[in-house]
This record gives sequence, C-alpha cells and structure tokens, in this order.
Amino acid sequence: QVQLVESGGGLVQAGGSLRLSCAASGRTFGSYRMGWFRQAPGKEREFVAAIGWSGGITYYAESVKGRFTISRDNAKNTVYLQMNSLKPEDTAVYYCAVNSKIISSVRDKSEYDYWGQGTQVTVSS
Repeated sequence: QVQLVESGGGLVQAGGSLRLSCAASGRTFGSYRMGWFRQAPGKEREFVAAIGWSGGITYYAESVKGRFTISRDNAKNTVYLQMNSLKPEDTAVYYCAVNSKIISSVRDKSEYDYWGQGTQVTVSS
C-alpha cells in the first residue's frame, strides 16, 4: 500500500509559478514511476507529466511541455512539479499517482495504482 499527499497548490496570476510536491509513504518509492494528472471541472482527468524510477526519463503533455518540469528525490520519497508561465487553462485539481507496472503507458491514467487526494491550482487572468 502506498499513500500519497500532495501540497503546494494555490491561487496565482497568469504568468506566475507554483511548485507542487507529492510525498509518498513506503520504502519502495524509488522503484515506481510517478505521474501528475489534472482534472478541471466538467472534464476528464488528463495526463500532465511522468518520471521514471531514477528520474532520468521524463514525459510531458504537449500542453505543458517547456513550462512544467517534473522531478523526484527518492531520498525524500517526494516527486515535484514545477509549473512556470501558468495560464488560466492550467486551472484544475492536480493529482500525483504511482505506476508500479513494469510495462505500461505512463500517459494512461488506468495504468496507475495509487492516487493522492489532489491539490487545487487556480490561475487568474
């Protein structure tokens, strides 16, 4: 069992930055792929970014590429999402999730085993 707790969300003006954190329980954190997803009101939960177990491989949605950066610190059991140049369309609840499968699609939310409770990000225009 893995528990995930997100933090760092809030209200920011367009063009601003936020850094989300996701703290995970469990001694095997370093063997999992981790992902960030987001869900805006009335919309499906969508992929934002993912990172391999060592942090050497990252994946991004086209909509955030060049603005967001995913990283992880396995010593702290934490994954981060640095969000720069935020836009109103980035407004959503952001969730981190664990993908423990050896072979899977990191962009497919159904491939993830555990989810955090989410943190709200609101970008005002």
